[in-house]
Amino acid sequence: MKAMIFAAGLGTRLKPITDSMPKALVPVEGKALLERVMRKLMDAGADSFVVNVHHFPDQIKDFLAANDNFGAKVAVSDEQPDVLETGGGILNAKELIREAGDEEGFLVHNVDILSNLDVRSFVSQVRPEALATLLVSERQTQRYFLFNDEMRLVGWTNIATGEVRSPFPDLDVEKCHKYAFAGVHYISDKVFEVMEDLGYEGRFPIVDFYLKAAGTHPIYGVAPAGLKLMDVGKISTLESCRSFLAEIGER
Repeated sequence: MKAMIFAAGLGTRLKPITDSMPKALVPVEGKALLERVMRKLMDAGADSFVVNVHHFPDQIKDFLAANDNFGAKVAVSDEQPDVLETGGGILNAKELIREAGDEEGFLVHNVDILSNLDVRSFVSQVRPEALATLLVSERQTQRYFLFNDEMRLVGWTNIATGEVRSPFPDLDVEKCHKYAFAGVHYISDKVFEVMEDLGYEGRFPIVDFYLKAAGTHPIYGVAPAGLKLMDVGKISTLESCRSFLAEIGER
């Protein structure tokens, strides 16, 4: 399995730690976030990675080199001079992702997500026709993806503002299932053709692309029972990591 890890973020919510290091190298119980994510995915069968970098990129490159890439094949997608956001980051890494393996799809994982996800089970639920499969959960937030009864993506809403975005003008939000995105998705290699067809280039969020592409291409959600996850994006959450890791049985 080939995988891409988003590690290019500025980590502004983790300041002042990220004033001197990238978010990907912030230690959690003695291990950098990047190492934790890589090892989790390797345990699930990933053997080839693309890691995008921007903030303190040389630190990440040196970290990978010093650890011999943890025994995996790793290519670095360096986003200079500007960070390209999630969609642009994927598109920018197109050739590296294609070179990473012969599979027709790839897993994408945010570097700051810790979870008890059974990655193999998640990937096994990817439908052959899916352009993308999104890991989602029922956790409380303000922004939700909207799905129909078949768990096909049909829109997005911000319940605090009432904003709704959808490629379907007659969408009835009240009939939709609301789930929060968990920062993990499995994407078909066909995504690059669709991005080109829809005119995407440069810097853009992957959510914007999904909401446009969902009108003509099947994008599904998977909401595993018992999923526990933590977004290690804030200083306050770092203090809770030890108890969370114990809860999900990791060290």
